[in-house]
Amino acid sequence: MKAARSVRSTSPGPRGPRPAEEISSRDNQWLKGFRSALAGAESPDGTIGIEGPHLVEAALSAQLKVAAVLISTSGERHLEALRPLLPVGTRILRTSDRLFETVSATDAPQGIAALAHPREWSFEDLSLAATPLIVVLAGVQDPGNVGAILRAAEGLGASGVATCAAGGIGTANPLAPKALRASAGSALRLPLLRGVQSAALLLELRMAGVRIYAACPSEAPSRPASPDSKDALPPLRRPWEIQWQGPSSLWIGNEGAGLPLDIIRSADARVTIPQAAARPDALESLNAAAAASILLYEAARQRTNLA
Repeated sequence: MKAARSVRSTSPGPRGPRPAEEISSRDNQWLKGFRSALAGAESPDGTIGIEGPHLVEAALSAQLKVAAVLISTSGERHLEALRPLLPVGTRILRTSDRLFETVSATDAPQGIAALAHPREWSFEDLSLAATPLIVVLAGVQDPGNVGAILRAAEGLGASGVATCAAGGIGTANPLAPKALRASAGSALRLPLLRGVQSAALLLELRMAGVRIYAACPSEAPSRPASPDSKDALPPLRRPWEIQWQGPSSLWIGNEGAGLPLDIIRSADARVTIPQAAARPDALESLNAAAAASILLYEAARQRTNLA
């Protein structure tokens, strides 16, 4: 991007960021870049938009490469609080509250945002733990669900998350603004493999000795298959009947369609969450994020001293 014209600077400490550059035009190239990134658009240089002091702090603490930090007049206090985390040479851009509002994606802008390069992860990063627990989002479309699942995954000890399409349905980008906010920064810290092929991921998991558990509703299949049939489904287990202590992967499917049959048939077991006795007006199934959190809690309970 073209650098903004600097008309005023703040002298940094010897180990701090470079002098701030003042932006006074809505058409400034940096503001256009922030506006696009914070709206969720894919950036040609791979940067993502991060807004709010908590998420900017998470990006800096995770030591992501930050292309620029944008602050408004009222956001100056956040910059001072984060200054110890800013690497030498960090580009600081300053603008008015009014112009900041034109790039913000939130209803109540807090006056600070950043453009950062997310870390690149591999399957090996997800399975490095002595006993990996990998969460796979296969066709989870709602960004809020994606972010909430990543937050639960980090909080309950998952070693990483992978996203893939399933049944022709893609998974929402966990680094897009809404999902990133819902994750409370977990998407910036947790090993994250995005947009992999489900068949390739299943093969990688098998080769690594990781068990595959498919989250499914408890309904029986509409067309039963004999145990020897290629259409046979894996056994249906309740969460506490799964041996989560070993290398495991939990697959969460689309909010409406669930996991496609080819993935379910590839699993070692289906896992279902029992619900209260059904009533005519009862809900059909739990929200994807709620279901994932319950299953991850059981995995954490078995793996740790979690009560």
